[in-house]
Amino acid sequence: MLDFNPEDISVPQGHFIDGETVLEPGDQLPVCRPSDSMVYADLPIGSADTVDRAVMNARHAFETSEWATAAPRARAAILRRWAELIERDRRELAQLEALGSTRHVRGVFDIDIPYSVDCIRFFAEWADKLGGDVAATRSDHLGMVVTEPYGVVVAISPWNFPITQAITKVGPPLAAGNAVVLKPSELTPFTVLRLARLAIEAGMPPGIFNIVQGNGPVTGDALCRHPGVGKISFTGSTQTGAAIMTASAESGIKPVTLELGGKSPQLVFADVENLDRVAAAVANGILNNAGQVCVAGSRLIVQRAVEEALLDKISQLARAVKPGPTWSEATNYGPIISQAQLHGIDQAVKRTLESGPQALIGGKPLDSTVGTYYEPTIITGVSSDMEVVREELFGPVLSVQSFDEEEEGFALAGHERYGLAAGVHTGDVSRALRAVRQIKAGTIWVNRYGRTADYIIPTGGFNSSGIGKDLGRQAVEANLRHKSVLIDFAE
Repeated sequence: MLDFNPEDISVPQGHFIDGETVLEPGDQLPVCRPSDSMVYADLPIGSADTVDRAVMNARHAFETSEWATAAPRARAAILRRWAELIERDRRELAQLEALGSTRHVRGVFDIDIPYSVDCIRFFAEWADKLGGDVAATRSDHLGMVVTEPYGVVVAISPWNFPITQAITKVGPPLAAGNAVVLKPSELTPFTVLRLARLAIEAGMPPGIFNIVQGNGPVTGDALCRHPGVGKISFTGSTQTGAAIMTASAESGIKPVTLELGGKSPQLVFADVENLDRVAAAVANGILNNAGQVCVAGSRLIVQRAVEEALLDKISQLARAVKPGPTWSEATNYGPIISQAQLHGIDQAVKRTLESGPQALIGGKPLDSTVGTYYEPTIITGVSSDMEVVREELFGPVLSVQSFDEEEEGFALAGHERYGLAAGVHTGDVSRALRAVRQIKAGTIWVNRYGRTADYIIPTGGFNSSGIGKDLGRQAVEANLRHKSVLIDFAE
């Protein structure tokens, strides 16, 4: 049994710098459990001085620990040992993660932690696979392209999948030989402190993996502006991504990897062979983590011939969810992360319904005296200029648009700003390939929706959905810079 009493969980505190917990006086933030809206801990807001301490310790560790200069296989061995320790403490980590996040404990134990463990192993295996090149030059010259780590990489991870998103952010720079300073979301900040402790136990040199707690305006901004930082990697909202780009440019140019907002379509054609399978994919694409997923398939675009039958099947699946506290194994549908987020979702839905569309199901918060839960919601009769179609709500709200001809479906699948992901469901392989060519998105799934444990496939968006890639070889390469060398050995 994974069920637990939330009052029995010990919550780690403070920052983690140079291999040690750091407790400093200063401003703090209350941290709430979304399952019951109870404050369960206080979080320090890392000041500019705290940030400076973390970055400078990371720089010192990078320069003196041989993390970057030792044999890459030695670095990979430590990363693999780290993965083993996370796997060993899987139950404890799952309960801590479920305590204050929107992730229910069974999902963390069965999915999130195994995914994170294998993700570390995947990146560990790249440690000795990436190097430089010998360039084609005249015979009395030797041209080389040499790779080297940036030094200190700042990683800023989101709240919706705290462990997996943190590992996705820190795995590539660590495998490439960098030191990392991680700022987790202030809404879900604690599990990563246990991960950092396990990294030290695995043999990672102190100072190579550091954690600074805090909020975006103070701590995040100071990290992005610090002159000792070589690169920034962030997952979160498009608005915050733009602020990070500005801060990094104003304080000295730094490369950035940004996975940002999305408003991803699920495009369904009438020639699909198994409508039940499509309904399950569409439902999971919007109900997973109560819709709090950057690649959530929040726009259903369905060919009119199968619209009614498909919506009936999706509605049945949505009505069958089991809401509840994240510390109960019976729960498969968790809360919204905060009261503010719940209010934003609800107001956007109300404004849309007031303009004419209808809620096929849902359309309001779940009746609950505690916690922040929102009903699975399907809204029909919408147009492309409406808020629930244009804006990322980050909740379990599915808008529905229908079409007759293929080109009309392709046109509706496009978005004026976002291009993170898209799903295409069709029995015609030629049509699927046409969709892949025409839909402008960083990831396109055909006859499925959602990520798998194929870590070799990079993720990342187009347009306002981001810059660069997480996962895949590209993620590790993005944490290495290239130095050109030309040697003239002519007499």
